[in-house]
Amino acid sequence: MAIELTNAPQTWGLEEGDEIGPGRTALKLLGGGRRYDAYLAFDGHLHAVVVCKVVRPHLVDDERTLAGLRDEWEMLARLNHPVILRGFDAVLDGPRPHLVLEHLEGPRLSTLIRRYGPLTAEQLVPLAVQLSSAVHYLGNEGVVHLDIKPSNTIMGAPPRMIDLSVALSAEDAAGLRKPVGTDAYMAPEQCDPERLGPVGAAADVWGLGVTLYRAATGELPYPEPSEGDDVRLEARYPQLTHRPLPIEAPIPADVAGAIRDCLVFDAERRPGPGELAERFEPVLGAMPKPRLSRLKPRLR
Repeated sequence: MAIELTNAPQTWGLEEGDEIGPGRTALKLLGGGRRYDAYLAFDGHLHAVVVCKVVRPHLVDDERTLAGLRDEWEMLARLNHPVILRGFDAVLDGPRPHLVLEHLEGPRLSTLIRRYGPLTAEQLVPLAVQLSSAVHYLGNEGVVHLDIKPSNTIMGAPPRMIDLSVALSAEDAAGLRKPVGTDAYMAPEQCDPERLGPVGAAADVWGLGVTLYRAATGELPYPEPSEGDDVRLEARYPQLTHRPLPIEAPIPADVAGAIRDCLVFDAERRPGPGELAERFEPVLGAMPKPRLSRLKPRLR
């Protein structure tokens, strides 16, 4: 049975120079989630700046949280792709269980969209090729990410897909009986796996499609989901009942068509990510190279 330290503080409150673990010191708090704090840190062994994902103090003995940390580390340790975040080490017990992750320079895609609006075609198409490559690789490795979205995409050269905290093996994903992921980016079969499953690699193609749609238009392809566990399934997951909206953005028709094909309701009719990359690449090769002065305002 899991033990939760109810009297423990909810966050570590580490300041610059405080020790996270042997040879690792905090630089600053980056953020966090319900179970973890994320710190920019210095790793003495690597002699490099890293990100440490640290279990929050009241959960250091919680079996479910520690199992999730272990599963994420095992997933990171087996994957090796230029567009997927790297993991360097894991401390799975002791006073501060944590993962040591690659520190990436660059904003999240969600931040760029929020600050500057949709991407230009010159930005969108290379991103589509790179993310399709990563999804193709995950499928070959028998992994389903389950949470592809703009906030899990770091814009760099190349862009990086991050956060495998809910990723599953293809076998475990196929056995899902309840929703897993972020409501607005989940494939229909993720939203209602008992009725529409099994969940597999095609769910990541859907997440890729919604991510690219939002990057191209600044909007979701269907109404914003209603929040809360007590709302009707169709309100929480509008993708179950609403057809995707047209893509009204100045992007090549072939790119818009490929994005729309990612959002086909029937998982078996969605294109594979390798096919998507092959559809995006000719468009990329035919596009004029962008002038740096045009892209600078969007990449600040």
